Amino acid sequence: MSGLTLSGIRKEFGTFVAVEKIDLQIPNGSFVCLLGPSGCGKTTLLRMIAGLEQPTNGEILIDGSDITGIPTHKRNLGMVFQSLALFPHLTVAENISYALRIRGASKKDQTARVDELLEMIHLSGYGDRKVSQLSGGQRQRVAIARALALSPKLFLLDEPLSALDAKLRESMQVELRQLQQKLGITTIVVTHDQREAMTMADIVVVMGEGRIRQAAPPVEIYRKPADKFVADFIGATNLLPITRDSGGVAQLNGAKLEGITLDENEGTLSVRPEDIHLLSVGEGTVEGTVAFIRDLGATVETFVDVDGHQVMASCSPRERRPLQVGDKVGVSFDKGASVVLTS
Repeated sequence: MSGLTLSGIRKEFGTFVAVEKIDLQIPNGSFVCLLGPSGCGKTTLLRMIAGLEQPTNGEILIDGSDITGIPTHKRNLGMVFQSLALFPHLTVAENISYALRIRGASKKDQTARVDELLEMIHLSGYGDRKVSQLSGGQRQRVAIARALALSPKLFLLDEPLSALDAKLRESMQVELRQLQQKLGITTIVVTHDQREAMTMADIVVVMGEGRIRQAAPPVEIYRKPADKFVADFIGATNLLPITRDSGGVAQLNGAKLEGITLDENEGTLSVRPEDIHLLSVGEGTVEGTVAFIRDLGATVETFVDVDGHQVMASCSPRERRPLQVGDKVGVSFDKGASVVLTS
């Protein structure tokens, strides 16, 4: 079996269970983001993959070979930490070639590899500079190049972009993804930033309370969340309590949601703001009162009170209706984009 396989992974710290029942298959060449709130176990999981922590139970395999008990330095992986951990007393070239020098590579091979990596990260000519002379984004690139110097089988990054400002962070997300695609290296990134995960990943692994809540491509995570935790954590959504009528049709506040069925007596309807449409009174599925309008420039968010439940709808400025706070509106849900959740 090719790729990285996590089977039955559990990690205990005393009586505290940090990670529990993790089963995950990551194909070779994939870009995976471990996403979740602080304390969900994502960094602990990454450290176990790296060999910096040993699982209490379970196995870690690469291409079918068990590496669970193999030391970090023998796992053929590269790592970039949140702090970057660059050596300030060394030049850019010396930082990048550090692992090669430790492995006994010749000066010629070191120079060739450093030049290749500097060109790859768009820092050709920066080899003789001190780390202190670089910008935050440049230091980030050097840390990435150093981790890639030995052509690792796995590339692991723990919150690598968190210290950068918003604009630089977004440009580095694109650069990192493009670099990964060029190299075809299996990459696993820990982040709590959902936008970052959605931008870069082939597979997003959403974690909560030490467990995997859902592992799927970004669009599937967004459009078909597995449960309320995932729906609420990924992007903005409306989570509305629904009930089942005698025919199995979902109801919201007694109003039938035609085309939406519910197997249980009660459930939750998850609808993204862009999939809610505001119409004239009587035209929507339910009626409500405009409570607040927020114009964000590229989008307009309208908050509607529906019998005590807040519903948010978003649209482009061109689609904006001439509504005011206090206006009565009909609220319609895009049936094809509405997800019924029972957990």
